[in-house]
Amino acid sequence: MPGVARWLTSRLTPAALHDTVSHTVAVSILRPAAAIVVDRLMAAGCVAAAAEADLLIAAAPDDKSLEAWIRRREQGEPLPWIIGTMQFCGRSLRIDPGVYVPRCQSEGLARRAATLLAANGHRAVDLCTGSGAIAAHLIAEVPAATVIGVDIDKRAVQCARRNGAPLRPEVFDIVTAVAPYVPTGQLRLLPADVQRYEPRLALDGGEDGLDLIRRIVVAAAHLLRPGGWLLTELGGEQDRALGPALAVSGFDPATSWFDEDGDLRGLAAQATGGRG
Repeated sequence: MPGVARWLTSRLTPAALHDTVSHTVAVSILRPAAAIVVDRLMAAGCVAAAAEADLLIAAAPDDKSLEAWIRRREQGEPLPWIIGTMQFCGRSLRIDPGVYVPRCQSEGLARRAATLLAANGHRAVDLCTGSGAIAAHLIAEVPAATVIGVDIDKRAVQCARRNGAPLRPEVFDIVTAVAPYVPTGQLRLLPADVQRYEPRLALDGGEDGLDLIRRIVVAAAHLLRPGGWLLTELGGEQDRALGPALAVSGFDPATSWFDEDGDLRGLAAQATGGRG
């Protein structure tokens, strides 16, 4: 499933925790006993329970906040919304509640874009910027570059600005996009907490998952100089399905990339400057 973390299905039973405490564990016990926090997160289905416990304990300003944060995480609320930050490409990024949480899979796109930006000019636009994760990475890696973030969601725009991603019009060497690309019919297959908390606007890609991405291809053809690059995240076999739209908009045949499991993660296509 594109851009979605895999969650453990096995859970600890309430009886297992009852052996440790006879009621809901108070934070005054949790803070010195990180293992209990780990157990609670594991029981809630968190994959990286130990790492998340460390982050919650380190970030909570006091015991009362820690207990409240653990309860929110147990309900499936994204951890970055709770603690307000996350790591992306080795840097701390602010994440506001209600804003799409960047996936680690998007780091590959960000790094490829930074390499191309350094070698092919110094102007980039990040469409569907969300928190501004990719735009912030490009700015950090290519400080001399002009990088602009664009998003339709006002909450995302505010968050992106706080992460250092400016928003204004330009002509560009690089266009990046992590747009919604989950087919509407597959949204029900996403983890329950993703469906419950994360904005549908950031997930629903239409019937085949490419509704917005096809529009991005058209927009990128106008935003890019000849020889500029479009990089967009995709999944399944969407690179093949997007081929005709890229060709009509004047892009050379795209190069796709895949993760270590062989799953499609995105493509890069170079603009020729001639739209069909």
